[in-house]
Amino acid sequence: MHTKKEFIILKTDYWRFEAIQSGLQLYESRDRFTAFRIPLVVIPSTISNNVPGTEFSLGCDTAANDITKICDRIRQSAEGTKRRVFAIETMGGYCGYLATLAGLAGRADAAYIYEEKFTIKNLKQDVYMATKMAKGAQRGLMLRDENASANYNSEFIYRLYSEEGKGLFSARMNVLGHMQQGASPSPFDRNMATRMGIKASQGIANQVNSNLSGDGTVNATGTESAALLGIVRRYYKLTSLSELKKSS
Repeated sequence: MHTKKEFIILKTDYWRFEAIQSGLQLYESRDRFTAFRIPLVVIPSTISNNVPGTEFSLGCDTAANDITKICDRIRQSAEGTKRRVFAIETMGGYCGYLATLAGLAGRADAAYIYEEKFTIKNLKQDVYMATKMAKGAQRGLMLRDENASANYNSEFIYRLYSEEGKGLFSARMNVLGHMQQGASPSPFDRNMATRMGIKASQGIANQVNSNLSGDGTVNATGTESAALLGIVRRYYKLTSLSELKKSS
C-alpha cells in the first residue's frame, strides 16, 4: 500500500521498448507484490518514432531536423565539386520515419526503408542519376535507414553508384551514426515534453484520487492505472499497457 504522493513515470529507450516492458512487468506482478499497485505512466522518448500507442515520440522531431541540416551541409560542401552522389545512412532501427522525413525535407532522390522492401531491380531503376547528371544536375542524395536491408547495405549502394557512375559522376558514403542524437531539442519537442509532463501528472493524479483508500493509501489495480501517454490524431491519449500488449 502507498501514500498519495507515490507514483512512477517511465521513459522508453530506443526501439526495444524497455520502459513498456518494465511497466508491464510491474503491472502483471501486482497480484504478488502490493508495492507495485501504484499509477504508472510511460512517456515515449526515442528518435526512431516507433513506439506503439503514439504517433510521435520525444526526440524524433529534433533528430529529423538535425539529419536535414546535415544533408544541407553535405550539399553545401559539394558545391565546389561536379557531379557527385551521396549515400547517407540514418538511424531509426526498423522504422523508416527519419529517413523518410529527412529525405522529403532534404530533397533526396530516394529513401530506402525497412517498411518498403526493395530488390536489386529497384536499385537498378534508381540509378537514373546518369540521366539526371546528363541533363545538368550536379549532385544526388540517397538516404537509407540503418536496417532497411541486411544485404543491400549502405556500402553496397555506395559501390553500386560508384560503379554505374564511372566517367559521369562520383559517389560518397556517409554513416551519420550518433550525430543524429544529442542535438538541442527543437521547439516542437520542447513544447511536447512540457505538455506530456503535464498530462502524465494529471493522469497520475486522477488515478491516485480514483484508487485512494480512506486511510490515505493507494491501491491501483485496474488496467487504466498502467498506461502509455501518446499522441493519437493530434490528441494526447492514455492507452493501457495491457491493451498495447494485446495489439502487438
